[in-house]
Amino acid sequence: MTRYPRDMQGYGPTPPDAQWPGGAKIAVQLVLNYEEGGENNILHGDAASEAFLSEIVGAAQWPGQRHANMESIYEYGARAGFWRLHRLLKDLPITVYGVATALARSPVQTAAMIDAGWEMATHGLKWIEHKDMPEDEERAAIAEAIRLHAEVTGAAPRGFYCGRSSENTIRLAAETGQFAYVADAYADDLPYWVEFNDHDQLIVPYTLDANDMRFATPQGFNSGAQFFDYLKASFDALYREGAEGAAKMMSVGLHCRLIGRPGRVEALRQFIEYAQSHEGVWFATREQIADHWAATHPHQRRELPSQMQRETFVAKYGSIFEHSPWIAEGAHALELGAGHDSAVGLHNALARIFRSASDAQRLGVLQAHPDLAGKLAQAKRLTSESTSEQAAAGLDALTDQERETFTRLNKSYVEKHGFPFIIAVRDHDKTGILAAFERRIDNDRDTEFKEACRQVERIAQLRLKDMLP
Repeated sequence: MTRYPRDMQGYGPTPPDAQWPGGAKIAVQLVLNYEEGGENNILHGDAASEAFLSEIVGAAQWPGQRHANMESIYEYGARAGFWRLHRLLKDLPITVYGVATALARSPVQTAAMIDAGWEMATHGLKWIEHKDMPEDEERAAIAEAIRLHAEVTGAAPRGFYCGRSSENTIRLAAETGQFAYVADAYADDLPYWVEFNDHDQLIVPYTLDANDMRFATPQGFNSGAQFFDYLKASFDALYREGAEGAAKMMSVGLHCRLIGRPGRVEALRQFIEYAQSHEGVWFATREQIADHWAATHPHQRRELPSQMQRETFVAKYGSIFEHSPWIAEGAHALELGAGHDSAVGLHNALARIFRSASDAQRLGVLQAHPDLAGKLAQAKRLTSESTSEQAAAGLDALTDQERETFTRLNKSYVEKHGFPFIIAVRDHDKTGILAAFERRIDNDRDTEFKEACRQVERIAQLRLKDMLP
């Protein structure tokens, strides 16, 4: 099977009701990344110095050398920035993304985090790139991060965020069965579930836009005012959506060596005070959000069309286009993915096969449809779908005169066009169907062939909506 592994669908146009505690309109989640002492450094056994997220414009790694300026910037985060942020945030529910080796090298700061009641999530073993790590090496690094984190903090982490991840990171973290949530995704404003074999993993997505890292990127913030303005705008948009009944989550990413600078920290203070001035704001750790979501929106597995084997797929969807299983066979051979696991998405895949078929093949589909209220209906030989559709429109309870009218129209229509009159009966009542019948019978064959094909697609869409979300 050719399958697209990415999920571009998500919750679609109707996200679930978050039901935040107390009816909150927004959940605000502040993350403090503690990386100082876990960054690339030959002292840590790495091949080169760090080059990421610092005050040095255009920084590059120095292979085999220490970078004194870079080291001192990270040291500022631990020595000064952390304590400035601790004073500001100590009474708020904060999630710490703690690099295990960084926490081990900062026992005093780690103790202060724990004493403040902050959530201690893991940020991996070291603050280094994972993209080129062999899978076994990365799996071992995650296991060691969990072990060291528990040793240093006194408890194993329930949250995971790598940040500099590989294509395997989320799956490997999920496979440990350790984490209430994984945050290595930026794909939504709400938590969501993913499946890895037998394990259901909750993702609590993070942010790279409402994040002080943009003080250290070419396209980013160059003043605290810009940071505050962006956080305020993000909050306002999400708060408004919550007030309208679609509550969301707002993540804010912080780093000791960045927002901990005196010229920036006031922007964070302003934002916190601004958010606190609103009613219905839930400040929470990511662990609290994850536990709430798991309790309120537990994962429910369902059979997904994109993951079905061919035989199962055709058996289930082969009659969506009347007596034409070849359409389902063709759709199964397409590049299906999560976007095709809804009624709208699967309909698109099936319709593609129908639309790209020859006129003769499409004519065969039209001719497979029964006459409305015809002999097959009277003999109870319709498909179950056609039977229920005709019954819903009252075509199973015609008067003798109505039946005579349908019989006459059916005969005339087929003689003129070469296929039965087709209409999505669930869109009409008996009177409307007769009116359409009498109006369309005088169309030329080309016009009516196109209209019949449109109606066939509509019938298929309605049938799928009975089966899929």
